[in-house]
This record gives sequence, C-alpha cells and structure tokens, in this order.
Amino acid sequence: MSPAAITRLIVGLVLGTLVVAGLVHLLTPRPPVAVVDAAPQPPAEPPPRWAAPAPLPPEAATPTRPGVSGRVDPQWVAAVAEATGITPRALAAYAGAALAKHDERPDCELGWNTLAGIGWVESRHGSYGSASIAEDGTVSPPIIGIALDGSTTALIADTDGGEFDGDTEFDRAIGPMQFIPATWRNWMIDASGDGVADPHNIDDAALAAANYLCRAVPTLGDEESWRAGIAAYNSPSSYLDAVATASQRYAVAAEQWSSER
Repeated sequence: MSPAAITRLIVGLVLGTLVVAGLVHLLTPRPPVAVVDAAPQPPAEPPPRWAAPAPLPPEAATPTRPGVSGRVDPQWVAAVAEATGITPRALAAYAGAALAKHDERPDCELGWNTLAGIGWVESRHGSYGSASIAEDGTVSPPIIGIALDGSTTALIADTDGGEFDGDTEFDRAIGPMQFIPATWRNWMIDASGDGVADPHNIDDAALAAANYLCRAVPTLGDEESWRAGIAAYNSPSSYLDAVATASQRYAVAAEQWSSER
C-alpha cells in the first residue's frame, strides 16, 4: 500500500471513531437538569396548643325551635355558618349548648368553637358516611364507629346490650359526638326538647359533650385546662392537635365576619 493510501485509511479511521463517539454521547441517557425552586416552600406551621373560647353568640329574640339550638340568633347562625363552613343546624347546636352551659357554669368558659372542633373531628358535624341532620336535630343514618375489639383500638366489651350501638359483643362509639355507650348513659340529656335523650341527636350530643367537658376540668379558659379537658374526651396528642386546629379556625373565621360587619 502506498503512503498516500495509508494516510487516507488512518484519517478515515479517526473520523469514524469521532462520529461513533458523538452518536454514543447523543444516545446515552442523561439525568435531567436540576431545577432550582425559586420560592422554597415554608415549613408547615405547628398546630395551635389550644383554642381560646370564642365569644358567645347573641340570643334569638324569639326561640326558633324547642331546645338549646332554638336559643341562638338565626342571623348569627346563618352568617357564621357561611364564614366557617359548619352546617347551620350543627352550628346552632354547638352555640346553643355553649349558651346553656354558660348559664349554669360561666366559670367553665366553654366556647362553641371547642364543641365545633370536636364535632368536626368526630363526625364532620354529623355528615360522616353520607349522614345528615334533620331539622329536629336527628342525625341519619346513625353514625356508629368500629367495634372496640382491641385489634386496632382499646378493648371495650359490650356495656349496653347493643341498645345504642347494635353490638352485643363490643362497644362502639355512637352519634355525632361519638360517645362510648357507657359514657352516654352517664351523661345522656334531652337538649332538643322532644323528651328523649338521644345520642344521635346533635342537640342532645352537643350538650352532653359540654357537660362532660365542664365536669372533666374546672375551666376550659386556659391552655393547660383546655388540653386536659380535651384529653379527657380523647387522649391521643394527634386528636388534641386536630381539635385545636379546627376550633381555632372556627373562632378566627367568626371573628373576621364580626369585624367586617
């Protein structure tokens, strides 16, 4: 082979190698270019430690229905329900129970917003499982919790013969405020004015919860006592956080509506 032919062969081999290397580079998968977030997300705010009692609602000039819920000014109920997202019938029950408890135990300082926070966490204000609240306060279909059989819950054997929860082997939490049957039997009250103490009635359940809380602690007007009262109702810290968050949110929404009037 002549020197010129050898030179052409070498040049061809070099060019071929460069082409192949370029193709390999283009076809080799590469990690995506890192995108720098220009606005880093702030850390989530910790839940509030407690919820101070919201101001009591105004009373109706004339009761709108029998029982505690009829005591609350209907215009306040409509406006605060819209501001908070609580259904008007549930809000009237919480607010009426707070008024009734204030008459009996003003030192307890129980806010309607605390009852609303519990109602939200326990049953989404009586709406869990497609339930709804009738005008007379009855929640239907009844909201009944899982069997407290010890598998993922506390073990609580049947205490009511299935009278309230339909279970003759284990107890189940009942109603919009999710009372254990034995607890309901101790605190049951007719707050709707129909002559029947019914755990599935939002008025009866809300006032029973108010009575329970104000017996558990002398007052709910300070952080330590509020947390002790809620822990007596249900002790997990996650439960306290959820109730505090909802209760404070409702109080703030109602205050904003009031300030804009």
